Amino acid sequence: MQDRGSLPEAGPGAKRPAAMANDEPEPTRALVARVRAGDSRAAELLVRRHLRAAYAVALSVVRDVAEAEDVAQDAFAIALSRLDTCRDPDRFSGWLLRIVRRQSLNAAVRARGRRATLELSAAADVGVPGAAERGDLRARLLAALDRLTPAQREVVLLHDLEGFTHLEIAEALDMSEVSSRQHLFNARRALRALLDGSAPPEALHGP
Repeated sequence: MQDRGSLPEAGPGAKRPAAMANDEPEPTRALVARVRAGDSRAAELLVRRHLRAAYAVALSVVRDVAEAEDVAQDAFAIALSRLDTCRDPDRFSGWLLRIVRRQSLNAAVRARGRRATLELSAAADVGVPGAAERGDLRARLLAALDRLTPAQREVVLLHDLEGFTHLEIAEALDMSEVSSRQHLFNARRALRALLDGSAPPEALHGP
């Protein structure tokens, strides 16, 4: 595993960087240039800006919270060490997510035979009202996500969890905007059917 150093923690609670003093975030191209020049603060901002998307893609493949966090962190360590090979800094997100996907697939192969599950921390759950219900809902949601196609999982997590536009998803996942919209439609339909128990076989993959 790569040395992650002081990279921020991954996971659904990770926060995006605060806006600049003028309320406009620094362009990604500028951040990449600063990182290449050795600016550690810029590296931290770059990581925070894209970490949740990296986590979402990793989770869509490995389907395990802890494993997805590790994959996202490792992918960032690799990306930062190879930043000079990013030919178009304006498309850093797509370049990064391709690294995340490769790392995720490698992690999935290493973890073959294990069924991934989302688990609530036992310590955090002790004495918390409704913890069992939340745990059951998370387990059902992951089970439903597990029955989607890989493309459907990636699109629905990036769009609904991270707020990516279909253009951004198309660039990041190397597909058309039309395909992104179709995958999202099919994923949402399948998830609704799976979670309410009414899913017919054809609802899993769409037409």
